[in-house]
Amino acid sequence: MAEMLQVTVCYGTAREQFLRALHVAPGTTIGQAVEMSGVLEAYPEINLSTQPVGIYARKKTLDTVLRERDRIEIYRPLVADPKDSRRRRAARKADAAAS
Repeated sequence: MAEMLQVTVCYGTAREQFLRALHVAPGTTIGQAVEMSGVLEAYPEINLSTQPVGIYARKKTLDTVLRERDRIEIYRPLVADPKDSRRRRAARKADAAAS
């Protein structure tokens, strides 16, 4: 019998986080592990056709084959544009320095 791989599926909202460790067979893909984890039932708002996934903060496709100790992450859409947020912070800092 082949060794099972230990992986973790992660998803976070503003209020809580989903973190589930799984043992999967070698050759299991990200998409299969996400389905096995139960995250899609717990968070029906997840849409894997539009939301990116990754392993350790590196975007991957759903057909990526998993390795031992991979951490699968399901990413949420950004609430604010990071460039706009940085511009607002810089403007506030400049205003404070001018005062």
